[in-house]
Amino acid sequence: MFKGKNFAFKRVFVENNISIGGIDFLSYVDKMYSYYQKLSGYLPQNSKSAEVSIGDAATLPNSDDSVSAIVVDPPYYSSIMYSELSDVFYVWMRECLQDVFPDIFQPELTDKDNEAVANPDRFDSVAGDNSSKRELANRSYEQKMSDIFSELYRVLEPGGVMTVMFTHKETDAWDTLTMSLINSGFVITSTHPITSEMPQRAGMRSSASADSTLLLTGRKPHEERDPENATPSLWSDVKADTRAAATEAARDLLDSGISLTKTDVIISAFGPTLRVFADAYPVVDDEDEEVAPRKALEEAREAVTQVLVEEFLDGEGIDDLDDITKWYVLCWLVHESQTFSYDEGNQLGHGIGVDIDAIKRETKVWRKNRGDIKLRSHDGRVQNVNEKPEDRSSRIPVNPDDLSFGRALDGVHAAMHVYDVKGESACCDWLRERNFDTDSDFKATLKALLQVLPHDHDDWELARDLAVGRTRDVLDLDFSPNVFAEDSEGPTQQGLDDY
Repeated sequence: MFKGKNFAFKRVFVENNISIGGIDFLSYVDKMYSYYQKLSGYLPQNSKSAEVSIGDAATLPNSDDSVSAIVVDPPYYSSIMYSELSDVFYVWMRECLQDVFPDIFQPELTDKDNEAVANPDRFDSVAGDNSSKRELANRSYEQKMSDIFSELYRVLEPGGVMTVMFTHKETDAWDTLTMSLINSGFVITSTHPITSEMPQRAGMRSSASADSTLLLTGRKPHEERDPENATPSLWSDVKADTRAAATEAARDLLDSGISLTKTDVIISAFGPTLRVFADAYPVVDDEDEEVAPRKALEEAREAVTQVLVEEFLDGEGIDDLDDITKWYVLCWLVHESQTFSYDEGNQLGHGIGVDIDAIKRETKVWRKNRGDIKLRSHDGRVQNVNEKPEDRSSRIPVNPDDLSFGRALDGVHAAMHVYDVKGESACCDWLRERNFDTDSDFKATLKALLQVLPHDHDDWELARDLAVGRTRDVLDLDFSPNVFAEDSEGPTQQGLDDY
């Protein structure tokens, strides 16, 4: 029902194929029971019974310095409007359980006003020229999370540990979460990526959540810090440490053999990055303006992307490509999908100097897809070479009759189109006329697309066709057979015992 995290009813396939056996209700009950047994087995003998309570996390009943460890799974910024969705179930639970838990089920509906989410719709009536409703929602969320973390800080004993679970991809969410932790006094010490999400889940497809959960660890120091009176650090000094921490974290993850997507490798590097930033906080630039955590996250994203290029792209010339071609290749490399979140693509563009909104109409390299980015293939960008020029649509940017192309991606997409509609012989002549045998950017782009495009994608098949046979001879290509190979390494599984 909540595939889109809203009230729209949609027809979707069931999440598990019960016809193959072993995946039914009872098997899930058995699985949950076995996990409970394993978890409870970590407790010491004769442990006290657990106390379960419900209430506001910003006003806990515990005394100061009384808790040794806290685990919190906070609301994910603007990703889910929990209370609105909960009403669907709340009204039925209230009908059945009001007599059993009268205090909990006293309101007719869930509490929307005090919920810690960034919901811009709540600020329609107060937004104005000075502050948009999104800015007001962000401030409200940051304040509520700061109140919660401050309360957790109060009850945690000195040296105690707090683990925060977070899977959100958007930089705004991380920016807000980090400021909440810093304002509360926590010291960020480490992060642990755990593969936790089922990719086949209907709600996970094209979502803003990462494929893994990032466990971010913060500790209450024995001696409290006073960020307001701390000596500011210069961003020019912190920047280098930020990039070094992100690079080291990414390389450690890639060398570990843990099965993570490339997006998760980037997000997993956020933890060490934020630790560097938090230790240096407050951070100011050369004009004495305060630098937000998002600046450090942008540097981390750029540094890890470079690590991914070095790790997964076999060959030179990527750094020399025009910015739009490089952005297109990096999007496929990092996200491994034609569709991904707008924020992710926008941040990747900032890292290499591309304003993706400014290039959208002119280049047609991407289009909006329900708020996400969808990369365009060659057939959405190249005019039909078999049509007369006067009959072609002026909205399609790449003219295959041109003798030169300002962007390497345009030349490769045009070559794909000519090969597809006119065949190998005509494409050989077309390539010779444009001297692509000496065009290093064309070759580097073709090779990069062979390495980043899925092998079942039409453009990959055309790129492969261009890289073999007579067109290969015309282009004077010297590609290793590795560019045609699938990644044969299987994923490494993780379990509780690994931690």
